[in-house]
Amino acid sequence: MFLTYGDLANLFPKNKGIQDDELFFHTVTTISNVPQYKGIFIPFEENSGELKTAIENGAIAALWKEGDEIPQYTPNHFPIFFTNDILKGLKDMMELYIEKINQTEIKRKEVTNFLFSRELLLNKNKTTYDNAEIADKISKLLEQLRQGKEGAK
Repeated sequence: MFLTYGDLANLFPKNKGIQDDELFFHTVTTISNVPQYKGIFIPFEENSGELKTAIENGAIAALWKEGDEIPQYTPNHFPIFFTNDILKGLKDMMELYIEKINQTEIKRKEVTNFLFSRELLLNKNKTTYDNAEIADKISKLLEQLRQGKEGAK
């Protein structure tokens, strides 16, 4: 069960680049310098790294704060989804994914992986494909993100 271009286009109607509803994403990450095969890069914090590095590591799309300048090196076909609030956009994306996996039985070992720190690299973690366990992990990450945002205020 992967997040698709169509999923994100519905969440983020303001976008640019190629429009391909069949495009699917293996990875969602906020860190530019990790392998992110068919990834969506989200520059969550200033120290997340550059879009260029994310593209070099496999990003094929990005979630971008509306109004922020897009680097000139960004390919014209590269999908960029715009949001007014990066944290809310990430939260909405995760909640959509939870909804998708709860509605479908995952038959193949194909899931979108959410990577938020160097410790969560795919090859260093036990991976699960159980819908309930995936939803639980994402829910816990959402809660950590909410607490981090509230603590920063």
